[in-house]
Amino acid sequence: MKKIFGSYTIRDVLVDLLFTIAGSALVGFALSMFTVPNDIAPGGVSGLATALAFITPIRVSVWTLMMNIPLMIAAWRRLGPRALFFTLIATLLLSVFIEVGDRFLPRYTSDTLVASLMGGVVSGLGMGMLFIRGVSTGGTDLLALILKKLLPNLPAGTLLMFVDAAVVAIATVIFRDFDVAIYSAITIYVCSKVIDALTQGVDYAKVIYTVTNRGEEVARALNEHTDRGSTLIPAVGGYTGEGKQLVMTVTRRSVVAQTLRVIRQADPKSFTFVMDSTEVHGEGFKAD
Repeated sequence: MKKIFGSYTIRDVLVDLLFTIAGSALVGFALSMFTVPNDIAPGGVSGLATALAFITPIRVSVWTLMMNIPLMIAAWRRLGPRALFFTLIATLLLSVFIEVGDRFLPRYTSDTLVASLMGGVVSGLGMGMLFIRGVSTGGTDLLALILKKLLPNLPAGTLLMFVDAAVVAIATVIFRDFDVAIYSAITIYVCSKVIDALTQGVDYAKVIYTVTNRGEEVARALNEHTDRGSTLIPAVGGYTGEGKQLVMTVTRRSVVAQTLRVIRQADPKSFTFVMDSTEVHGEGFKAD
């Protein structure tokens, strides 16, 4: 396969292009079908464009493009050539798909709550597809890059939250309706959860740690009565100074209760705690 930039091949370009088109289409259609017709401002540039289109004769698609282009110019130094290229394509396609959806797709206005939920789901799917390939549609993530340079001590997530909150506040004032803030917040929340599900995986796992004096027995019980293996780690009690063992195992959410029961039966005096994990690779989980 012919390489373009280092290990970047023609196949990679085609996959990126496919994800960019599909992701931009979903985001654009979510805006034109669900959020814009219901005066929902889902944060970011698209939310501000929705509000500005309400008080001007300029369409949402045009406002989106007009605001994204200067942001992209300002942030181009922070983007590599590949990211810049596909972000530019996604930005242009987003405006195109907003316009296509506005002209040819039906608008849902029956229930604002349903519209806010569906807008969050569909736009989250689209943005998640873009983020998987390291692409964006411009907007607040580019603005966050710019603000990060000016405010280096603030986390990017905090900057994004402030930007989205400011956009929702502006939209609420423009629409003169506090419900705008509520439904916009719902859309933003749902969108973020869908993005997390796509980029981190929906099949969350649980990491179970057990501090015990009977590590071999606990490990053997896990091997015999569950479909998961375990790892034995030497440990020392901080208070007693006694030697102990830490048994670590990773299992799926659906069998956590069964796994904990097996551990208690193997050592009723053990100390066990459970943690979430959103990325697990290897046998029985994601393949690398």
